[in-house]
Amino acid sequence: MTLELEPAIEQVAQAAREHAVRVDAEASFPTATVDAAREVGLLGLLSDPSVGGHGGGIREAATVVERVARECGSSAMVLTMHYAGTSVIEAHGEKATRRAIAEGRHLSTLAFSESGSRSHFWAPLGTARAEGDEVVLDASKSWITSAAAADGYVWSSRPTEGDGASSLWLVPSDSAGLKRSGGFDGLGLRGNDSAPVKAEGVRVPAANRLGSDGGGFDVMMQSVLPIFSVMISAGSLGTTEAALAATIEHVSGSKYAHLDGEALSAFPTIRAYVAQMKIKTDSARLLWLDAIDALENGREDGMLRVLEVKAGTSETAREVLDTAMRVCGGQAFRKDVGVERRFRDARAAMVMAPTSDQLYDFIGKALCGLELF
Repeated sequence: MTLELEPAIEQVAQAAREHAVRVDAEASFPTATVDAAREVGLLGLLSDPSVGGHGGGIREAATVVERVARECGSSAMVLTMHYAGTSVIEAHGEKATRRAIAEGRHLSTLAFSESGSRSHFWAPLGTARAEGDEVVLDASKSWITSAAAADGYVWSSRPTEGDGASSLWLVPSDSAGLKRSGGFDGLGLRGNDSAPVKAEGVRVPAANRLGSDGGGFDVMMQSVLPIFSVMISAGSLGTTEAALAATIEHVSGSKYAHLDGEALSAFPTIRAYVAQMKIKTDSARLLWLDAIDALENGREDGMLRVLEVKAGTSETAREVLDTAMRVCGGQAFRKDVGVERRFRDARAAMVMAPTSDQLYDFIGKALCGLELF
């Protein structure tokens, strides 16, 4: 089918909006959002037309995530991980899985972080052992988004042999030997179905390797990190835009009865805070758009922008949401105002690998001409 992007995005955003409060309150997976994305073809947005996909790029996927994030941060996180996983499978996976993604029958996610290497996602400790036509995987993954809902994990391990930091595999989520533990009852992004997953003697076909043995690090840096960084930034930006809109609505509608019905927006201090929120939000959007442009056009500063954009947008989201809580005062703590949920969701991107502090170090190294790793 021919995808009309804008109406498709709005349909998914509407589903996310209708269920966002419940998803957050119950820490429930945003099934309605995923079903809507499946129905309109957005799960296959990045898939090549040769397998039935729409051949979209990073700009289109980022637009989807940013719009959905205005309504539901958990939904945006699930789509972020799906697009990141899809990018690897599309480049290195076999045709049947690629077609399943294109047709909306396969929800993907990344399985990189491990309890041993923590936020250093590029350094897995889990092992892969070749046995004939199969590979045996053992690992303790600390957090996998869509852990129970995804159909397949893009899984990292040590190489089966030889040099290289890692290898990547497509691991079906129903593989024997996979054990998910607990659910996610966190501060923010409460519906993203993130959970630890342990692999004990999990067997997958050797043909499920994504890229070369030992070549996982290059795939992570060249394919996964750019799209993941831009998608996470889209989520931060969408959250920021939603908070700004909610704050403006609140200060314009809330009035002081004892001051002849003057709205909060009548006070210069309040207007100054709103102005600061707007400037920071617009600055983050410009950085985000420039990062996309740098990647689309193969600019020399592309990787620098990839590093900058996640740190820049996530820290902006934190600052803007802090201000929103201040401006809206006691009312901000009420669920119906729509600020405190975004306040909680905004915190996640800062500590999601690579963390803001790691990115500052990488950016500094890049600017000083030093090796990043």
